[in-house]
Amino acid sequence: MRWNRITTATAVSAAVALSLVACGGGDGGSEDSGGGTNATTAEYDAAVKGIYNPSDKKGGTLRMAITENWDSQDPGDTYYGLSWNLVRNYVRPLMVFKSAPGKEGAEVVPDLAEAAGVPSNDAKTWTYKIRKGVKFEDGTEVKAKDVKYAVARSLDKATLPSGPTYFNDFLLDVPKGYSVYKDPTLAGVAKAIQTPDDYTIVFNLNQPFSGFDYFAQLPATAPVPQAKDNGAKYKLHPISTGPYKFESNDPNKGMALIRNDQYDPATDPNSGRKALPDKITVAFNVNGPDIDNRLQAGDLDVDIAGTGVLAETQAKILANPQLKSHADNVPAPRLNFTVFNSEVKPLDNVDCRKAILYAADHEGYQRAYGGPIGGDIATNLMPPLVTGAQKFDDYGFEQDKNGNVDKAKEALTACGMPTGFSTNIAYRADRPKEKAVAESLQQSLKRVGINLTPKGFPTGDYTKLYAGKPDYAKANGLGMIVYSWGADWPDGFGFLSQIVDSRVIRATGGNTNLGVRIPEVDQLIDQALKETDKAAREKLWVDVDKKVMEQAAVLPGIWAKGLLYRPDTLANVYVSDSQNMYDYAGIGLK
Repeated sequence: MRWNRITTATAVSAAVALSLVACGGGDGGSEDSGGGTNATTAEYDAAVKGIYNPSDKKGGTLRMAITENWDSQDPGDTYYGLSWNLVRNYVRPLMVFKSAPGKEGAEVVPDLAEAAGVPSNDAKTWTYKIRKGVKFEDGTEVKAKDVKYAVARSLDKATLPSGPTYFNDFLLDVPKGYSVYKDPTLAGVAKAIQTPDDYTIVFNLNQPFSGFDYFAQLPATAPVPQAKDNGAKYKLHPISTGPYKFESNDPNKGMALIRNDQYDPATDPNSGRKALPDKITVAFNVNGPDIDNRLQAGDLDVDIAGTGVLAETQAKILANPQLKSHADNVPAPRLNFTVFNSEVKPLDNVDCRKAILYAADHEGYQRAYGGPIGGDIATNLMPPLVTGAQKFDDYGFEQDKNGNVDKAKEALTACGMPTGFSTNIAYRADRPKEKAVAESLQQSLKRVGINLTPKGFPTGDYTKLYAGKPDYAKANGLGMIVYSWGADWPDGFGFLSQIVDSRVIRATGGNTNLGVRIPEVDQLIDQALKETDKAAREKLWVDVDKKVMEQAAVLPGIWAKGLLYRPDTLANVYVSDSQNMYDYAGIGLK
């Protein structure tokens, strides 16, 4: 996912060994990520090891903040990890990652659905039964047609550009450029999604996919009443089916969730939702240092971004035993990296891209995130916590931690730019760590004549209008794009497919592949989708990783960790194997 995806601190393979075979899959094992040790007194990594301050106490206002608004609160138009974490509080998808600590939180359980999907037709057809008695916030009962409409509307990447493309890619015979706003009867998805009765929904795929329950947990399967859908404005007030509903939502100031009196916990036996606070507020556009200071002062409860405190705050926390006892260092299957936009010259030339790989200061990249506490120097794409990942270092990043000027100059000569070249580097303006990356690369690349001009853009529209919109990125010479990505689920498909498959790039924007266009990679992905043997399939994803690095399509930065801070105000705090941050469906107040 963007930023941080919905994978976690200690995510491992057992729950997600996707097998793209007819009705198969699900082998593999998992270690207990934290040992299940609960704590009632503050100690370092308490929320990683188990539950900190276990509680079922309801009441109070959970105060969250973020440096800038994210892509959308619309469940059909969001792709940020923090959003997929939070959205479980106000809508209910067909399936959901269970709100629970450790490996139990990696389990995908029925939510709006009565049970897991039933495959047929060699796993090209999936059937779900909808729970009876689930209501929207206005008291109307949820029906299968509302789920059908929700998934169908998410296919419109012109109106709702930010969500993943899994349904676009896998549903049967979806017309190119499909939009429910031009097809209110949903005739265009008649083959793809069927509702034979009010409580049954059937998905028909264009190929076998036995991991479809992971698609069913996407927020886009949360029901949307067609009569209440107002397109791009729906994000201002998504209609609730969860324990909370919107009281207010100002894109410039913040949002507030209050209890939904139409939510019946009896219809929600599996998700693990606690719904402890009476109210949840999120303040937007709060200065990063202010967030860190307010957390330490107890004036704020959670930095909803979930990526950890700023680098300068990390040093302060780790040097003070009292502050450190309130911190959790959370590793994740996430990569902080920089993409080379292959449509911007001279980065269409592989040797020019290799020059950057050799010239980059990899320790400088790591320092931008606070040093080793922020993550390990990445030598390739797939983080070690992704199932089947293999570490390799074809460019000698670990040996030449500060870059290799001689090799960089050789690559520049090979690409016909012996004295260097100039390009722009994009980053999210509200993220000091990404700005620090751009500045570190600017300094290290200058040694070989590669001149970078940093360009900051707003987070909310970073992929929608700027770095992720191909015509804008090309026209404005965004040759390098600082980015972060965590697995939608921790296997090769869940990590790589949305950032390296050129076929997911959309002209309308909202992209997560920001410039990787390698035909051989697309072919390897197709082979992996057809491979039924788990070991062979995992090798193919490693081959994808190696091909991307062979073509120098990205600059890996760090395999990320985040130093999170939990004030004494909080209760029931934990990290699960589906959230690489605190679990926002379980957290409460002390």
